[in-house]
Amino acid sequence: MTSAPWLAQYSGDTEFDGVLFDLDGVLTPTADVHMAAWSRMFSDYFALVGVEQPYTDQDYFDYVDGKPRYDGVASCLASRGIELPYGDPTDAPGTDTICALGNMKNDAFTAVLEDDGVEPYPGSVRLMDELERRGIAMAVVSSSRNAPAVLEAAGLASRFEHVVDGVVAARQGLPGKPAPDTYLYGAQLIGASPSRAVVVEDATSGVAAGAAGGFGLVLGVDRGAGREELLAGGATMVVADLDEVVGA
Repeated sequence: MTSAPWLAQYSGDTEFDGVLFDLDGVLTPTADVHMAAWSRMFSDYFALVGVEQPYTDQDYFDYVDGKPRYDGVASCLASRGIELPYGDPTDAPGTDTICALGNMKNDAFTAVLEDDGVEPYPGSVRLMDELERRGIAMAVVSSSRNAPAVLEAAGLASRFEHVVDGVVAARQGLPGKPAPDTYLYGAQLIGASPSRAVVVEDATSGVAAGAAGGFGLVLGVDRGAGREELLAGGATMVVADLDEVVGA
């Protein structure tokens, strides 16, 4: 396996054998689609049950971003003092459960993705090109159950042999971010020890997962969560775009 000494400047003398990417907000701008779908779902629900404090984009970053879908629903509801039964993942939208609300959000996301598609970030494509050129192993580690569909829509599916998404996490019994388990499993799949692997994340829950897993470098990408928040959450360093890493 080829290592990546060109990243070593960010973490002492450590060289890296693999890179684990979050998807939404790191490789593709699907965070905007997710944000719109979450806003529609929560705004409608809060109006229905009479919650006076409106849902805002900051709620997305504070309670939802980077987490498994149903965990995000529960976290945001708790911020408004709302408790609902968890329910079952088969619950239809309109049922008064956490799973039903999560499924309602997923339906909205799927519709937007099918209608509009998604283009990957150019800087992220440049970094993937460079990693492929150098023979560095890569994987996607995403809380989303839609990750394979997003990768396909963005033309990135062929780049990743291993995708650890919400479906894989459920099948393997892995807790979601901010727990490190999905990233540790991704590192295992590509044959890289955590201390010699890079986690690339745009969410505070994601950088926390990378830090908790003892990864050699936790690279934050600030797409709106905030540089200081990402650093406080566990990022080793933060860039505005992955072009900066390639340029280095």
